[in-house]
Amino acid sequence: MAVTINVNAWSDAGHAVNHLYDILYMMDRDDILVGVGGDGGISDDGTIYPNVGGYLPLIDQGITTVGECRYRQAIPVEGGGRLDVDTNGGIRRSFLPQGNRRYIPLHQPTTQQVMIETISAGPTTVILIGSHTNFAIFLMTYPHLKRNVEHIYIMGGGVRSKNPTGCCPQNATSPCTPQQCGDIGNLFTSYNTNPNAEFNIFGDPFAAYQVFHSGIPITLVPLDATNTIPVNKEFFYAFQQHQSTFEAQYCFKSLKMARDTWSDDQFHASYFMWDSFTSGVAISSMRNDKNFQHGNDFAELIYMNVTVITSNEPYGVYDSSNPLFSVHTIPKFGLEKGGVHSGHVQTGITDNFCLIKGSRKGRCEDGYTKEMSGPEAVRVRVATKAKPNTDKNSHLNREFFKSFLKVLTLSENSGRLDIMSQFPFYREVLYKSDFVNKSKGKVVIFDMDMSPGDFISLIYLLKAPTEVIDLKGIIVSCNGWANAATIDVVYDILHMMGRDDISVGRGNSTALGTPTLGCKYVSAIPQGSGGLLDCDTLYGLARSLPRSPRRCTAENSVEHGAPRNTGHPELRQPLAFEVWQVVKKQLYPSEKITILTSGPLTNLANILLSDKNASSVIESVYVVGGHIRDENDTNGNVFTIPSNRYAEFNIFLDPLAAIVVLESTLDITLIPLSSQRKAASFPALLEALKHAQHTPESSFVLHLLSLLHDLQQKHKLYHHMDIFLGELLGAVYLVEGSNMEQSLQLKTIRIVANNSTSTDGQVVVDQQSTHLVKVLVDFDSEEYYERVANYLSKRERSAVIGSFAEQRASWSRQPENSRV
Repeated sequence: MAVTINVNAWSDAGHAVNHLYDILYMMDRDDILVGVGGDGGISDDGTIYPNVGGYLPLIDQGITTVGECRYRQAIPVEGGGRLDVDTNGGIRRSFLPQGNRRYIPLHQPTTQQVMIETISAGPTTVILIGSHTNFAIFLMTYPHLKRNVEHIYIMGGGVRSKNPTGCCPQNATSPCTPQQCGDIGNLFTSYNTNPNAEFNIFGDPFAAYQVFHSGIPITLVPLDATNTIPVNKEFFYAFQQHQSTFEAQYCFKSLKMARDTWSDDQFHASYFMWDSFTSGVAISSMRNDKNFQHGNDFAELIYMNVTVITSNEPYGVYDSSNPLFSVHTIPKFGLEKGGVHSGHVQTGITDNFCLIKGSRKGRCEDGYTKEMSGPEAVRVRVATKAKPNTDKNSHLNREFFKSFLKVLTLSENSGRLDIMSQFPFYREVLYKSDFVNKSKGKVVIFDMDMSPGDFISLIYLLKAPTEVIDLKGIIVSCNGWANAATIDVVYDILHMMGRDDISVGRGNSTALGTPTLGCKYVSAIPQGSGGLLDCDTLYGLARSLPRSPRRCTAENSVEHGAPRNTGHPELRQPLAFEVWQVVKKQLYPSEKITILTSGPLTNLANILLSDKNASSVIESVYVVGGHIRDENDTNGNVFTIPSNRYAEFNIFLDPLAAIVVLESTLDITLIPLSSQRKAASFPALLEALKHAQHTPESSFVLHLLSLLHDLQQKHKLYHHMDIFLGELLGAVYLVEGSNMEQSLQLKTIRIVANNSTSTDGQVVVDQQSTHLVKVLVDFDSEEYYERVANYLSKRERSAVIGSFAEQRASWSRQPENSRV
């Protein structure tokens, strides 16, 4: 009936919802409701407002979608983590069809709306295969609807489990230190602080506690059972031979990519049938064992008394780690002082409280599904082992393996198409520029964080004559307004404009000097509406762009440090520093590189720190960002941290990187917030675009800006849309600065980086500083809007293919050159 998306774990909301729409379209199930996110909040007194989106664990949920990543930081952001899940290693874009459903701002059903509608309609079975935030919020907000929930099936937790991974081989010939071997849990990034938790329950322990203690019958499929059904070689190769349906092909491609990119040679002993096995156990029970009197086809089940640990003893000792108690005179949600929720709550994967001196195993139990007796215990039916195959002649050792392959290849209810069968004349064509015998302008690298303003800037740069600028490379920061997987939208813009020859490099996902598993600074960006959800989908418009053959993939090679070559190592996604190296290598002796940055300065700082000769080949740097305090005492734009009045987002998102760049000897022109605000009039630019002649790219920009302006006028969540409009000034100034009436001033500046979000990222004029930058303080703003509109409307260097609709039409008819 419905699917809701857990957005505080392994996938990001915008990418996940469109991925799910594509899968449902493949399976011809556009009738299934899909819910994601929501922008409601929880007040300090525990009042739960409508449509809380589940972006944050309950313990940290405030009024907005802004917050830290206390538990989620255990999940890698890049390879093997959220990036690979969001893109499915690149397989999603290469295989799945694209239907009409997509995320649309303010029109996408929220998780709570879908849960309410579905469960209110009648008896419902719920299967939870992620963290429990969404369902816990539903139960706490609408307790009267619990009567309609017949049963809950949960994949997660570990009760009596012993982790079989991270163990030393019995016949090891070299020194070996066991890692998570024998742990109850599977937090491979945090076993030295918490060896007891499993990812799904650890994602929100307090929410899981609410679900387990809801009084609704529960069947738990924990690591105890899933550890007994690894994807062994026999199953893998049998699966390879059973791909007669589109869904089987998609699942096998995904599994093969997981195997090919596994970090060691123990994939077949370390990768388990977690969620799919849970689905099988649930379906078997619903089909054959409704009264729970008979056995399950796939798992051995017994009853146990368990609870979910949400805090660590001693209870009632408040140390600021637990916001349910430490910041409230009266405990939030009416919790009991000194009760099981009142102890230390793990603050992150490196929490010192959780470390035991001299031990590689930590003491924390947050998220542990612990067996116990007494008033805290809940009677739960628990899967303890996957059943062996009853067919003794089969080479598959688990009963579920046999059923999985059978069901996935059934013609009944099978998928109806992939991308190639959706379009009879589907073809992947790369468009490359032909600049032979044309003079070239200055070599440019564009460093962007993939905000809406950055995409408009990219289109503007691509319209510039080659004799003015020669855009050679794009590097993207993944610690800004969009998640790493949004790099696919960059590829689509380049494809639209016929510039598939431009290299695109992926940068870091965390700020300089911060842990690679963490979210410092980037946590200031809203995760819901007006933030990451919208930027990852380009406010719903990304799917209207033509699909590029290029995409972000998990493909890799031994040459680049991988343990093995994947199937297509030539499709490997380059890193930002690699693109820098390629562009640098292509320079003629007299050439240097001009860099335009429109995001945090992480990439450029890393280049300067990694390549000691970088400064010698950089001609100049244009930095869109920074807010220099003036006599008018105007505020910055980091609106999500009221205590930091004077910072601007691009500098705030990585203040240490800003020091490396802005306090260097480079020739820097700063385009500060005060100037950006003079270029941030929606009515003026929209009016100019409407009166200019239309090209596919100008029409797209007009559509995007009209949407942003409309959202800004309709809803307070979008009050900050002019931030993105002002970013375009950087590209315009780079291309046409010499033709603009302008005013530059030299200023000595200093960047504040005190490891405090209340002051970090501020730009101070310091007469004692020796770091001199040029600052754009004024320009003719009236002329500016006409200049932008005229540039985008030029027929020269216009789009090669204007939209996905145009692409669909071309893929639906035989190409002209192939007709007889």
